[in-house]
Amino acid sequence: MGQDELKVGLKATTETVVTKDNTAISMKSGDVEVFATPAMVALMEEAAVACVSSALPKDQTSVGTYLEVKHLAATPVGMKVKAEATLEQIDGKRLVFSVVAFDEKDKIGEGKHERFIVSRSKFLEKVASKR
Repeated sequence: MGQDELKVGLKATTETVVTKDNTAISMKSGDVEVFATPAMVALMEEAAVACVSSALPKDQTSVGTYLEVKHLAATPVGMKVKAEATLEQIDGKRLVFSVVAFDEKDKIGEGKHERFIVSRSKFLEKVASKR
């Protein structure tokens, strides 16, 4: 593998600040000016990617294939949001993560995320063949 060993228990955290660009209004996922669910999901996926990226060889990456998330609380513009991913299961090339998100006051989201390890070049060749 890469410089770190791919193992259950790996964790990574990502952060952002809620701005007008990542609100439900801007992302067209609602009509209120709060942190959008798609933005929370992206932050959770970013944490999962970061969790395993240094443990994968350079010619491999992971791609998201499944996500089950609850958005538990709204977060206003200006507040920080943090997402954490924990690698809970390795089943061959299938990786399963628990993901959670917090703003400065509350737990705002939780769920499960699945990614698969793929060859970067083969994946990109397959995508290009769709053209």
